[in-house]
Amino acid sequence: MLFKNDVLAGIARGGVTLAFRRWQKPTVRTGGTLRTAVGVLAIDAIDVVDASDVTNEDAARSGHSSLDRLLADIEGQRAGTLYRIAFHLAGTDPRLELRNLTELGPTEREDLRRRLTALDRDVAWTLQTLRLITSHEGITAAELAGNTGFEKAALKQKIRKLKELGLTESLQSGYRISPRGRAFLDKV
Repeated sequence: MLFKNDVLAGIARGGVTLAFRRWQKPTVRTGGTLRTAVGVLAIDAIDVVDASDVTNEDAARSGHSSLDRLLADIEGQRAGTLYRIAFHLAGTDPRLELRNLTELGPTEREDLRRRLTALDRDVAWTLQTLRLITSHEGITAAELAGNTGFEKAALKQKIRKLKELGLTESLQSGYRISPRGRAFLDKV
């Protein structure tokens, strides 16, 4: 579930606590979490709703300036069932702290090596990708795909795994190596 920057700012301030999405099948579940650029959201409820039941309060709580704007946004979404998703900001993204940890002991370095080796089981890509990101801060998935031979969508999924390990960061456009990633690569 993606959010526009102004909605993310509203979530960070605590004013935005609802979203409306048309889905064939929900991509989040009640009790689950969702990581965003402003932190981790706890999903409180997901309800099927009819657009005619959406209120002015719903519009405000979803970051829209009016009910008409929310309804226009809903109409612009792909076909599917309309869901009302209630959530709250549960805390910071744990990857933020992880990617800033630069003191890597031998055990931690070995654990990262083992994890990268597991990611490379079909084809070696992790170190090549990390080095490309290191040498070209802001490099996009399309540019990386051209340099690695992977399809863009597949490569984006792979880079998410590096992000989970705290080795990369997503920028507004493209990627950069994290301080943890740099510390790891300095010892490889």
